[in-house]
Order: sequence, then C-alpha cells, then structure tokens
Amino acid sequence: ILIHGDAAFAGQGVVPETLNMSQLRGYRTGGTIHVIVNNQVGFTTPPSEARSTVYATDVAKTIQAPIFHVNGDDPEAVARVSKLAFEYRQQFNKDVVVDIISYRRRGHNEGDDPSMTQPLMYTLIEQKRSVRTLYLEALVGRGDITQEEFDQANDDFQTKLESAFVEVHEAMNDTIQLQARPVGIGTTASDKPELSRPTAVSKELVEAIGEAHKNKPAGFTVHPKLEQLLEKRVHRSKEGGIDWGFGELLAFGSLLMEGTPVRLAGQDSRRGTFVQRHAVFHDRENGQEWMPLRFISENQAELWVYDSLLSEYAAMGFEYGYSVERPEALTLWEAQFGDFGNGAQTIIDEFISSAEQKWSQRSGLVLLLPHGYEGQGPDHSSARIERYLQLSAENNMTVAQPSTPASHFHLLRRQAYTNPKRPLIIFSPKSMLRLRAAVSSVEDFTEGQFRPLIDDPKVTDPSKIQRALFCSGKVYWDLLAEKEKSNRDDVAIIRLEQLYPTPVDEIKELASKYSSAEAVWVQDEPANQGPWTYMGLFLPRYMGGKIMRLVSRPASASPATGSAKTHQAEQKDLVRRAFEDEI
Repeated sequence: ILIHGDAAFAGQGVVPETLNMSQLRGYRTGGTIHVIVNNQVGFTTPPSEARSTVYATDVAKTIQAPIFHVNGDDPEAVARVSKLAFEYRQQFNKDVVVDIISYRRRGHNEGDDPSMTQPLMYTLIEQKRSVRTLYLEALVGRGDITQEEFDQANDDFQTKLESAFVEVHEAMNDTIQLQARPVGIGTTASDKPELSRPTAVSKELVEAIGEAHKNKPAGFTVHPKLEQLLEKRVHRSKEGGIDWGFGELLAFGSLLMEGTPVRLAGQDSRRGTFVQRHAVFHDRENGQEWMPLRFISENQAELWVYDSLLSEYAAMGFEYGYSVERPEALTLWEAQFGDFGNGAQTIIDEFISSAEQKWSQRSGLVLLLPHGYEGQGPDHSSARIERYLQLSAENNMTVAQPSTPASHFHLLRRQAYTNPKRPLIIFSPKSMLRLRAAVSSVEDFTEGQFRPLIDDPKVTDPSKIQRALFCSGKVYWDLLAEKEKSNRDDVAIIRLEQLYPTPVDEIKELASKYSSAEAVWVQDEPANQGPWTYMGLFLPRYMGGKIMRLVSRPASASPATGSAKTHQAEQKDLVRRAFEDEI
C-alpha cells in the first residue's frame, strides 16, 4: 500500500518510474494499492498549476490500472471502494488506484493560513461541516448508534490523545547530553564493523566457478564471439591472469557457494555496459538464457541479475529497499556510467548516506559506479567522488576505488560478511577492465584480504624516496607506466583503495616511512572535484602536518573535456607534472 498526495502523484517523477516497474521481471511485487489523499492543493499550488491532466491519477493510465474516484465525505463509500481495490489486487496481482476526493480544513499544517492563496476554496471549506459530523448524523439517523454512545467513544478517544500529548511533551523536555566528536576522517561510529569470515577462498572453489563456464545446457548455442571468453574463464581459474569481469564473478560465485544470495540490477548489467561481465548468455538460435553461476553445485544460494528499466531514481530506491528487507543477501545496483547516479541523488542523500543516523535503518547496498577519465566526455567520465566523500561521516558508508580484480573481489566479500551493514560505494573502472597490467593471479584470491591502502611494492630503500605520490583508481596505472618508463626509483606510488573510512593508521605509518619525501596527491579529476577536495583537507593532519601538493586538471565547471585530443594532451601533461621537480 502506498499513500500519496494528489500533487505528489501527478508531479513526482518517481511515481511514473515506479508504476513502470510494476510488471517488470525483477521488480514485480504482486500489485500495489495506491491511495491518493486528494486535497486539491499542493501546499499552496492549485491543481491548475500542478498538472496538465484532468485527474491527478491520470499518470496511472500508462499501465491501465483501474482508478476509483470516491467522495471523501462518504466514509462508507471509501471503505467499499477500498475493499474492491484490495480484491482486484489479490485477484490480478496488478496495481490499482483509489482517489479520495477531499480537502484540507487547515491548510498545509495547523499554523498555515490557506485563505491567503486559496480564498474562494477556503470560504467554501469554512462553511462545510466536518466528515465526522456528517457521518455521525447519518449513523444516528439510521439508528446505528446513539448520540450518547458517540459521546462516550469520543471522550475515550480524546483522553487517549491527551495522554499521548503529555508523554511526548515530557520526553521533549528531557535534558539531552551531546557527545563531543572529533572532526574529520578520524571520526568513528559507536560500533566497529566486524568480519564474520575470511574473504580469501580455496583454489578448488576458484576452479569450480571456472568449470561452471564450460557446462553449457544440452543443445545450447553460444554466440561465436563468446566461446573464447568461456574457455578463458576456465583457463584463468587455474592459471591466473584473471580480469575484472571474471574476478567479480568469482566474488559472486563464492558467496553463492557459501549460502549468501546475490542480486545485481542496473541498466545492461547482465552483459555489462563495457561487455565485461557476461553473467548471462543467450542462445543464438532460440534466445534461451544460461547463467553459469547458477550451476556451480546443487546446494548453493540464488543469483539474480537483471537489466533494469532506464531509471536511476526508482531503480536505486527499489534496490535500497530490497537490501533493507533482505540483509543476508549481497544487493548491488550498477549505473550504466557512474555519472548516471546523479539521477538518484535523492535516494543517496535521504537514505543511503543518512538513514542509519536518522532512523537507525541499516542497509548493505552496493553501488557500482563506473568512473575514469578515458576521453569519453563530461557525461561518461566522473561519478562525482567528491559528492560521496562530502556525505561521509560517522562511518555511515564505505567509499572505495579498487585498482585490481582481486581487490574488488575481497571488497565485495568483505561487504557481504561485515556487520553492522552499511552501504558501499565502489567507483568501478572502464579501461582497467581489460588492462593487462591490472590482472590478478589465482593466489590473489586464495590469500590475503582487502587492503584499504597499498604501498609501492617496488620500493626497497625508503630513504631514497624523494616524492610520494598518493592516488586512487586508474591514474595509478598511468603513473606506474611512467615510473617504469623513466626508471624513477626515487618515487613511490601509493594507492588508496578505500577513500572512506580513510585508513588513518596506514597513512601515518607511510608518512613515517617516507618522512623525507615530498607528499603529492595525484588525480585525473579537476582540482575542484575528485578526492582532493576531501583528502587535501584532512590528510596533512595525519602526516605530521606535512604540506601536500596537488597534481590534477585545472578547476573546471565541467567534469571533463568533450574533446578526445584535448583529454589526451591533459593526461600526458598531468602524468609529466607528477614526476617533475617543480609542480
């Protein structure tokens, strides 16, 4: 059951998006009863300025839902229509709408004076007797109740209201003790997340997941371009060279084998926006579907992978609700490009980042947001890392940008087995999906765990290091290629795999290790965007007050340039400046 205002039902974009989901695979709920409390005004906006349709409910015609318009002054008619709507929903498992035509006696709230903006309407309303009075007269007139019985029931009800008012008033007068909290990335929540099991898995399990990719259903015709992919997954599960797409499937498959359900939804998530996932294969002859991870063994949890409707707001909201109601599952929503998460900013602001603090409501939802500067233009580059970091406090969520398939694998498994549950934001890659330098060995999955900070593995003598480059994401591989090309053994490149909660202890340790080195933050994003707006503010205090410099694109109103040639020139200059003596 969903309760709406008339102005909201007609005006909010999430309403038609949600209606559109009502009969889609992966989103069907068996029908929803929509109750419209139709006050014929939206705060101070009249219907003539709130919609272009005759009725507020006309948007429901898009799914051919039955719409009942009923007089709110007639309680028995409302009850009769509500029963009919319920029976329809139970019989046909489809949405139905009850539009209760009514009014607000006192405006938007008790202190509002609606006669200032709707004088004619409220002149009429002031002359109307209340619903209770009209219904009482009908009941007494029919002999269903006496005036005395009503008075007694009304007195009892008023007593309960007064008692509730007193309780609330006393609670509001209680003294509240505010606890002092440290400012910045060192802030901790009242409870520390605990990992219930290791994230590394056995070699046998990795191979079993690979083997599942060669057990096609009888008579199943794989697309010729994908036959080689299936063979590679079987081979890589034994010999290594595991790329991002398969590393992620290893995380899903291992969770399924351990009894943890997995649900992934998003635009083009079954294949993957960048043709990297292929969680679902389609028979070229008859369109039959095959999901290898569903057939690893007979005793495994369920896997669901859905291509969502072209929605971010309602679609992300659905996955958030699913994660709340089914906390034992790993629930993921993927944006086609990370930028598209902008369309669901309301869900991010109101629920993902603050629901625990506001309502103690926890969610383990994972957002996969493809992010990276490859010259694809301003709308396909930046997932707006700075926005998520700005919303980060009190360990409310995890914000990460892993640089290898194995790091991504351990991060997803850690999310599934960490309590208490909190949202996880992953800035996933595009060009790194097939970067040969970024592949992982089988041992990377069977050993170790997720590391929020990764030191330069090629540094043998820290005293030689003159410059410590801190970075996150794809730019690491650009910097590494330049370091190897120029044979710079006086530069260390440090990866922050987890941006929040920021690994303060590890940063302090590295600051001590490279005490004589200049500290530089390097990012692809413009100076007013990306992690710098957060890291530049807080990192120096954990590095002994050392000044940290920035190498980035210049501050920009746009997330990225729209010219591929300009992008390449910018990137080349950015990498060059990271290694220069003068920045």
